[in-house]
Amino acid sequence: MHRTPLARAGLIALSLTAVAALAACSPASGTPTDSASADASAGVERLAISYAGGILVLDGASLDTVADLPSEEFTRLSAAGDGSHVLVMMSEGFQVLDTGAAAASAPSLTDQIFAAEAPGHVVRHGGKTLMYADGTSDTTIVDTSDFANADDVLPPSTTVPGVEAHHGVSVMLEDGTFLTTVGNADGRTGISVTGADGTVLATSADCPGVHGEGTAANEAVVFGCENGALIYRDGEITKLASPDQPYGRMGNAYVSETSPLVVGDYKDDPDAEGYLLSRVTLIDTEAKTLDVVSLPEGVEYTFRDIARGPGDLAYVLGTDGAIHVLDPATGDLTAEYPVIGAWEGPVEWQDPHPAIVVSGDIAYVTEPAANAVHAVNLTTGEIVATTTLDVQPNEVAVAAG
Repeated sequence: MHRTPLARAGLIALSLTAVAALAACSPASGTPTDSASADASAGVERLAISYAGGILVLDGASLDTVADLPSEEFTRLSAAGDGSHVLVMMSEGFQVLDTGAAAASAPSLTDQIFAAEAPGHVVRHGGKTLMYADGTSDTTIVDTSDFANADDVLPPSTTVPGVEAHHGVSVMLEDGTFLTTVGNADGRTGISVTGADGTVLATSADCPGVHGEGTAANEAVVFGCENGALIYRDGEITKLASPDQPYGRMGNAYVSETSPLVVGDYKDDPDAEGYLLSRVTLIDTEAKTLDVVSLPEGVEYTFRDIARGPGDLAYVLGTDGAIHVLDPATGDLTAEYPVIGAWEGPVEWQDPHPAIVVSGDIAYVTEPAANAVHAVNLTTGEIVATTTLDVQPNEVAVAAG
């Protein structure tokens, strides 16, 4: 029997006690697998890099390898949001990786797992970390600060049961408003918004292929559609149409919570092969406008190659090997920083290909063709550190202790 969105949201409070009790008797974490000495006096920055069958943890400053931890053949990584832990998408669910960033200690892939069937998107906002299970459409919600104790016990969580399973995503606003995608095995259609008390605040079925989520300034939430985007703000959903109809797809939102401007990827040909894109979506959540700009000829990217950084600008890692600095307010490219060799798009999206993540003024760029990782100062364009690995890097996540 499927639950309605109202009933599903209303279960948040009911499930808290039961899930917290289960978490309290979870098994203790495994022992660290690296002998690096711990210095609890100060935190550091760590970088988690997945490769086929393992995860490397690198020092964020030197890019030296701190730990090499075994994992499954293909794993996805997402920062938990507390500055030290990373969630690893394993076959059993979201497994907690302690990078050791908080106390400059030895990293550990803990025994703590948030069980999930087909673990998918992780969203961090408003002191909450949300984990979405594609196989059930259940959403697991954790107070982000509770990851500080995740080495010893699974953090307490609430679960919002899904209605119909689909590849989706959820976000919770600071007042407890819960937004989640709507869909089933045949497709995805829109979003549902419920208040903290379970009251349905808004719904939209006008977002075919809904995918991705980003929360901009003033808690304006954007979801991508195959023909534009949805904005939710202050109890209202607004549909923005893309300039290409019937197909102009935004699939991922790259946001800064201090800017009303959202950058998204963009695809205008549903029959195009591969994963390379050459146009970018620009959304103003205050003016409620959507524009599309083209990158220079010969510059393409994938979903892994856009990040927000200093000045609320966007940084696009192009197939020419350079980071292109994009001003979301104008659509202009204001700088270009050569970093890696030119590259081609992946055959499958899971295949290793260059990625960029940002922490403060530093961008971390992977170069799978050279088994390399680079740290780039985004204010100057200078490459401040480079390392060559013994394995081919794939996914990347940063934890800043």
